[in-house]
Amino acid sequence: MPSVTHDDAPPLADLMPWSVAPPRLGRGWPTGPDAASLKARWDALLKADGPDREALFEPTRSRTPHTPVGQLPGQSSGTEKLIRASGPCPEPVRVLHAPFDEQWLIPDHRLIDTARPELWRVADEQQIFVVETPSETDGPHLLATSHLPLLRPGRVRPLYRRPGGTEPNLAPGLTEHLGARLGTAVRAPDVLAWIMAAVRRDLTVPLPEDVELWARGVELGHRLLWLMRRDGDRPKLPGGRRPYVRAPLPSRPLTLGYDRDEETLLLDEGRISPVPPEAWDFEAAGVGVLEQWFGARTAEAEPGTLSAIRPATWPQAWTSELLELITVLALLAELRPRQRELTVTASITATELGTAGVLPVPESSRRPASVFDHHEEGPEGQFALI
Repeated sequence: MPSVTHDDAPPLADLMPWSVAPPRLGRGWPTGPDAASLKARWDALLKADGPDREALFEPTRSRTPHTPVGQLPGQSSGTEKLIRASGPCPEPVRVLHAPFDEQWLIPDHRLIDTARPELWRVADEQQIFVVETPSETDGPHLLATSHLPLLRPGRVRPLYRRPGGTEPNLAPGLTEHLGARLGTAVRAPDVLAWIMAAVRRDLTVPLPEDVELWARGVELGHRLLWLMRRDGDRPKLPGGRRPYVRAPLPSRPLTLGYDRDEETLLLDEGRISPVPPEAWDFEAAGVGVLEQWFGARTAEAEPGTLSAIRPATWPQAWTSELLELITVLALLAELRPRQRELTVTASITATELGTAGVLPVPESSRRPASVFDHHEEGPEGQFALI
């Protein structure tokens, strides 16, 4: 990662001051790698009555089927107590369940212990959620996603404080000060790109005085963001390096291994290659990404629970997701040397930002913006104007 010649780099917590703890579900079954299983789990829950429904729900101190709770912002689930609920499953939404592992979630407030409504209110197509992934390894210190992140324990820092990509979550005056010092226009997405490329393990961010170095870092950061978010065109490795299924995967693979000499991923008798060692070795938050991804789809669930409702065989869609994940990890690994080359020798320090009045940020910048311009449905169908 980038090195600096001083220790006065501003903390990420000052550059992106509003942060939120990640949501806490309290139970695993409302999330899963395929949406159809979530709908089947919902149906099984609602077919059960009374004590059976309560047991399947897996109650906690924060949530039981009798807990009154309002609707999640932007969602259309019911608000009657879950013990009396009926009707179809709310349409599952995509979430980032673990590093580089996009799964599905039933977006129903009644199923979630701590949903963090302030994150749901600003989740839209323009939003980018930055997730801290503390680790002592060489893995990324930050992840970025277009989806609501469920990763714990790191903080979540949205790029925008309001829907529609408005009011960047940056220290007030930061973009203007950087633009004046660098002699170039600085936009909020460019600041985020630099942060993604240059952030250090202690989550401080050296800011350069050199506009050419800034431009290189911003270009690199936008590439990192694109690979992590996977929006738009899908990433591809050059021909000859693209991973393919060389031997068909079994209907239910149970073991995952790697042949380093052959650069081959082993799923029981199934074979995928070429898989670069850098993709197999890629870690985030101290855990091997490919192994964690595979384990989330094959780990045994307790019989009789809702989590045990899952695909009977390995879906083709998972194979496609796995091939893309291998590609993303390989391409991210290739960018690490460029990140290490971002050596900031002359910097814009936290002291300078303090003298310029950019730091410290006002306390209001650390709190959610007021984004309520509509009714949100409360418990039992009641509406409250917030």
